[in-house]
Amino acid sequence: MSEPDPMKILTAAEMGEVDRLSSERAGVPSLQLMENAGRHVAEALLREFPQARGARISILCGKGNNGGDGFVAARYLRQHGIEPTVALFAEPAELAGDARVNYEAWKQAGGTVEILASASDWHKHCARLLDCDILVDGLLGTGLAGPVRGLYAEVIAAINAHHDRYRVVAVDIPSGLPSDSGEALGEAVWADLTVTFTTPKIGQIFPPNCERVGKLVVASIGSPPELYEANPKLFLNLITARQFAHFPFRRARGAHKGDFGHVLVVAGSRGKTGAAAMAGLAALRAGAGLVTVATAESILPIVASMVAEIMTEPLAETEVGSVSSRNLDYGRFARLLEDKTVLAMGPGLSTHPETVQFVRNVVRQFDLPMLLDADAVNALVGQLEVLRERGARPEASRLVLTPHPGEMARLLGVTSAEVQRDRIKVARSFAGEYNVFVVLKGYRTLVATPDGQVYVNPTGNPGMASGGTGDVLTGLLAGLMAQSGDAPLADVLSLGVYLHGRAGDRAAEMLGEQPLIARDITVTFPAALQELRQRMEYELERDYYVVP
Repeated sequence: MSEPDPMKILTAAEMGEVDRLSSERAGVPSLQLMENAGRHVAEALLREFPQARGARISILCGKGNNGGDGFVAARYLRQHGIEPTVALFAEPAELAGDARVNYEAWKQAGGTVEILASASDWHKHCARLLDCDILVDGLLGTGLAGPVRGLYAEVIAAINAHHDRYRVVAVDIPSGLPSDSGEALGEAVWADLTVTFTTPKIGQIFPPNCERVGKLVVASIGSPPELYEANPKLFLNLITARQFAHFPFRRARGAHKGDFGHVLVVAGSRGKTGAAAMAGLAALRAGAGLVTVATAESILPIVASMVAEIMTEPLAETEVGSVSSRNLDYGRFARLLEDKTVLAMGPGLSTHPETVQFVRNVVRQFDLPMLLDADAVNALVGQLEVLRERGARPEASRLVLTPHPGEMARLLGVTSAEVQRDRIKVARSFAGEYNVFVVLKGYRTLVATPDGQVYVNPTGNPGMASGGTGDVLTGLLAGLMAQSGDAPLADVLSLGVYLHGRAGDRAAEMLGEQPLIARDITVTFPAALQELRQRMEYELERDYYVVP
């Protein structure tokens, strides 16, 4: 099987170009694209709301392509025995192109359209249109350049005010929502289900706007994937299960532990033994053949007692019980690395000056694939030339940093708010400048690569905002790296953050978000992995994708 390309996330202009090329270069008529779009809206509505048959459905259409999609959806619903109420918020003479064609097709099929071209028209009919079970929002599309005003703003406000009466299905994007930003422009529809086409849009994926989308369905409407999937200029990608279809999840019958790598975790300090143990446990859960946790000598017995399956190595320590820089003397640490596949450093290490110096020197001196988290990231504050030096060495293997926004801010000498304002740019720029992979954690964790690609993780929940979940992620990523062989590191890291988030989602489903703790993620990880295998097959067989 060829390796599936990741799912792109596009701007409105990029999507418009794909639509144009679909017709001009690939010969797919724009009218066919609209037909497929409207059909998918109707089919998604029927899948998600089985009660639709026999329900009262109102379809609100604007004068653009979204309105045209709405007319098509009305035709398909009628084929299923459903007679929706259809309203046009413009004069029919204002309709053009494919939207006009489908307006006429709906009327020729025996459908009626209520014309609401003014505020007074809306006031006369709004109570009846909003007295429904399902409301389809086909008012405005992805080309929004500023806040909605006038009639549409009034209609959107009314839809939201009475949302408790009905379920809302948005065509392509909730009306009023900007497609190119997660930041709100003004009033926008709150949807329960959004059916978008070809690829997701930026505003549908990033907060806070993504909260208005509800369940997001991405439907294929006929645009050839080669028009966008392999375009290197399109750098933003949504992590999906299908991305991992080429991974060898099933092991050969004759496999042994040496086939799946040996992770060395350097973590922990006095008072932070759990960080080391959880990282080690998570690396094993991820499938690493062997895991050794190296930690300060005085706390080693505690760490070892927490996870029976890990091996341990004592490290010389400082007076406060953290890892000492003396471990680099006489080749001690070099010998410890000799049979290891991946080195993960950081959880619970502390920022003692000797420990900081140890981390910096390890990054400088050794070329093993390396993952730096937490205090190992903090150790590089003010010393970013260490990364630049390593990144310039051809023999140096891949380096991964996994900061949260606060750690990223410290690295750059800015505030967390500045990082959060443009997380994509921050992660992408840092990865490119220092030739590293960056996993910028948080709501919609990002994986940024040295070649400028950014992968967005859709899984996870607020219950994971708890001490230790980052340590578990460190172990999972290291364990996957250890057994990944020549697999693209971007895919390996994407797999790790996806499964980490999905395991957290499963834990929240079982326990609730508030009681969720880091160890729960290691318990639900096997089920998340099994679910991933099933989801891969599901996604590859269908012409639509449901964002988790």
